[in-house]
Amino acid sequence: MKMNIRGDKVLITDSIKEYVESRLSKLEKYFDDTKINASIVVRLRGRNQIIEVTIPTKHFTLRAEEGHDDLYAAIDLVSDKLERQIRKNKTKLEKKLRKESSKDLHFEFIEELFEDEKNEIVKRKKIEMKPMNEEEAILQMDLLGHEFFIFKDVDSDNVCVIYKRKDSNYGIIEID
Repeated sequence: MKMNIRGDKVLITDSIKEYVESRLSKLEKYFDDTKINASIVVRLRGRNQIIEVTIPTKHFTLRAEEGHDDLYAAIDLVSDKLERQIRKNKTKLEKKLRKESSKDLHFEFIEELFEDEKNEIVKRKKIEMKPMNEEEAILQMDLLGHEFFIFKDVDSDNVCVIYKRKDSNYGIIEID
């Protein structure tokens, strides 16, 4: 597996490069094809140092992102996360790959692989759309402990979805 490591507003030193390669080389045992190119991006978000790994193959893409104050800890976390994804889905993937008779890898994780599986609705909710402003919606979302909240905007009378972003700010989707 070839690794393309780049930094976004971060200088990638030889020691960082060697550490990333040593941690991610453990994943090579899951792939037969040596022509796989892993794309690794290291960037900063505030004090957090974030590493994003994308490993595209002929049939699937394996992806993980982790952040931590310490870059080496973030590298460990993302490596462990990728390996957990592979192990967790090993049997499902091996069955699927046997059917497709793929020769370039043993197994790997991606949601597209299971598009043909039947998903079922396990819970249904009816909500009352009380008109409120954005601040009230944020307060309600935080009180419920959810990552998003649906509300009717008091000014525009549109249905809106407010959500918490990874950078701890909020985003709004308005539906006309």
